[in-house]
Amino acid sequence: MIDMKWLAALACIALAGCTVNTAAESPYPAPPPTQVEIIPKPPVSAVPLVWQPGHYEWNGAGYVWYPGQYVQRAGHGTLWQPGYWSRTGAVWVWQRGHWE
Repeated sequence: MIDMKWLAALACIALAGCTVNTAAESPYPAPPPTQVEIIPKPPVSAVPLVWQPGHYEWNGAGYVWYPGQYVQRAGHGTLWQPGYWSRTGAVWVWQRGHWE
C-alpha cells in the first residue's frame, strides 16, 4: 500500500521549480502598480453614473496613467477589466481597459 503523505511529498519535490514565467517571455515591461485613488462623491446628474477606476494604458512607448472618473452607467457592463497584454503566436497585443 502506498503512503499518501510520501506520495504527496514526492510530487512536491518533482514539481519544485516548475513555474511559468510569462513576464520573462513578454518584450514589454509589466504595468506599474495601480495608483491609489480616493473616490470622490459622484456629481449631481440626471443620469446614473458609475465610477471608472484609474488605469494605465500603453501608448506605444510606455504606460500613461488615466485618473478615475465618473461615467454614464448606460452602455457599460458592471465590471471594469483593466488593460493587459495578450499573446497570439509570437505577437503581443495591448488590450485596453474596458467594461464587461
